[in-house]
Amino acid sequence: MFKFFTQRKWYLWSIGGTLVILLATWYQVQLDVRINEWFGEFYDTLQKALTEPNSVTEKEFISYLFTFAKIAAVYILVVIFSDYFTSHWTFRWRTAMAEYYHDYWNDASSIEGASQRVQEDTLKFARIMEGLGAELLRSLMTLIAFTPILWGLSKSITVLPWIGEVDHALVWVAILSALGGTLLLASVGIKLPGIEYDIQKEEAAYRKELVLGEDFKESAKPEKITDLYGGVRKIHYRMYFHYLYFNAVKWSYLQGMVIVPYLALAPTIVTGAITLGFVQQIIRAFGRVETSLQYLVRSWPIIVELISVWKRLREFETKLEINRSLETVK
Repeated sequence: MFKFFTQRKWYLWSIGGTLVILLATWYQVQLDVRINEWFGEFYDTLQKALTEPNSVTEKEFISYLFTFAKIAAVYILVVIFSDYFTSHWTFRWRTAMAEYYHDYWNDASSIEGASQRVQEDTLKFARIMEGLGAELLRSLMTLIAFTPILWGLSKSITVLPWIGEVDHALVWVAILSALGGTLLLASVGIKLPGIEYDIQKEEAAYRKELVLGEDFKESAKPEKITDLYGGVRKIHYRMYFHYLYFNAVKWSYLQGMVIVPYLALAPTIVTGAITLGFVQQIIRAFGRVETSLQYLVRSWPIIVELISVWKRLREFETKLEINRSLETVK
C-alpha cells in the first residue's frame, strides 16, 4: 500500500507533491487567519456605525467588503488548485499500488476476491486518503496557526461560569471539550470498523456467486442466493443499529458544542467588557481550534471505512507474499 513512498520512480510525486500540498494548505490557513482578523475589524466598525450615526463613512464601510472579497478570491483560487493537485497526487498513489499488483498478478489471481482488491479497494483507498488526509493536514495546520491566536485573544477571558477564574480559559475549554468528545465517540463507535469489514466480506461472497451465475448455470441457485443475501441483510441491519446510537451521541455532542463558547464568554459579555468585533473574532478562532481538535469525531465514519479497506488490502498483500514465496521455492 505504501510503495508510492518507497519506490524511486514515484519520488517526484510522493515527496515533491507532498511538499506542494503542505505549502498550499499552509497558505490556505494563513488566509483564514487574515479573514479572522478581518472579522474582528469589520464587526467593530459595524458596531460603531450602528451606535454612532455617521461615525463611519460609506466609502470606509464598502472598503472593508472589498478587502474581504480580495482575500476570499485568493483563498478560492488556492483551494481549487490544491484540490486539483491533491486529486492527481492520490491517483498516482493508487497507480503505484495497482502497478505492484499487476506485476505479480499471476500470484495474486488465485486469491479470493483479487480483482475486487486491485480495482475497487485501491480506488476506495485513494479516494478516502484524498479526503481524510487533506482534512487531517488542514486540521493540524489550523491548530498550529489558531491556537496561539486564541491564546492571545483569551487573555481577557479569565472567568468561566460555575468554575471561576481560569487563565486563557477558552483555550482550555476548546481542548478539554474536543478531547472529551473524541474519547466519547471513539468508545461508542469502537465496533464500527469490524462491522464494516464484515459487510464487505458478506457483499463479496454475494457478488461472487452472482458473477459465477452469469457463466455457469449450476451457480447462483435461488436457495443459495437467498441464503447469501440473508447474510448481507443481517450484517447491514446490525450496522444500522450501531450507527443509530453512535449518531445520537455524535450529533448531540456537536450541537451542544455550538453554545459552549458563548457559555464560556457569558460572564465577560454581560459586563460589556468586550466589543462585538472581539466576540466574533474569538468565537471564530475558538471554532477553528475546536473543529481541528474534533477531527476524529467528525471523520469517524470515514475512518471506519478506511480501516476496513486497509484490513482487506493488508490481508490481500499478506496472501500475495505467501504465494510469491511458494512460487520462489518451486
